[in-house]
Amino acid sequence: MLGIIPTTLLSALTEGEVLQTLLVALLVGFAVQAMGRRGEPVLGAITVIQRVVFKVLAMIMWLAPVGAFGAMAAVVGATGVDALKSLAQIMLGFYATCLIFVLVVLGALLWFIARISIFSLLRYLGREFLLILSTSSSESALPRLIAKMEHFGVSKPVVGITVPTGYSFNLDGTAIYLTMASLFIADALGKPLSVGEQISLLLFMIIASKGAAGVTGAGLATLAGGLQSHRPDLVDGVGLIVGIDRFMSEARALTNFAGNAVATVLVGTWTGEFDRERAAGVLRGDDPFDEATMLDEHDDEDESAAQRPDEKSTVPAGSPA
Repeated sequence: MLGIIPTTLLSALTEGEVLQTLLVALLVGFAVQAMGRRGEPVLGAITVIQRVVFKVLAMIMWLAPVGAFGAMAAVVGATGVDALKSLAQIMLGFYATCLIFVLVVLGALLWFIARISIFSLLRYLGREFLLILSTSSSESALPRLIAKMEHFGVSKPVVGITVPTGYSFNLDGTAIYLTMASLFIADALGKPLSVGEQISLLLFMIIASKGAAGVTGAGLATLAGGLQSHRPDLVDGVGLIVGIDRFMSEARALTNFAGNAVATVLVGTWTGEFDRERAAGVLRGDDPFDEATMLDEHDDEDESAAQRPDEKSTVPAGSPA
């Protein structure tokens, strides 16, 4: 508990302590919220700093493939082809675990609570899954998930709260990845974890996974930060899975997205804000989702521009503007 408390307000940002950084972020967030409108300049400054950090990360990511190649070459050169077999095992094992979690765990919850087949829901969100597969980030499908869940029959207030919150706190795929990758690294380095250490690491990684879905590859950074705080002797092993992180990132994003979609339906059912008849009609194809109604900021501007001529035409001739 004492390790969560940072020495100073900014020391958590320089010492690489994830929980200390999380505590400072929460305290600053609550303080800015309590300030009301006077805290808006602080939010503006944080937004600018965030963009600067993302620009730096974008420059670094241009060299990331070279670094991944070097890490993979070093591992294969030192251990031989057996390293590739081990990496294939962890990757296939992770994909199988995510598939079982979505189809069995989430599928059972969705059927028993909302009486909806998980396969029907996944088919309804097929376009979004293709988008996530190409970008390796579930953030790219956030606005589409909001629109489709509202079209599916979940009330707008429930969707507006559950989906954005789930993108920060309901990261099933990231939690599975962090725990499996940690166990793989510990085994590869010859430092296996006891059952007690595995349970504590599981709880720690569930906390550390919050907010890790925003940027492609953020799971790898969260893994390194979590191991640094929990087991510093395992941090060097993160380089073992750098080469396959891109492939595992796709499964993470797909699982996170599926979990948020199911959670939205479940919350809507629990609160009585879910229209089952409408959902059944949507799944049957009676009321297909119209891609033209998928609005974002640009679409809003286009619609307002298109409405201006009609508005002008309704003004009687000779009337003042």
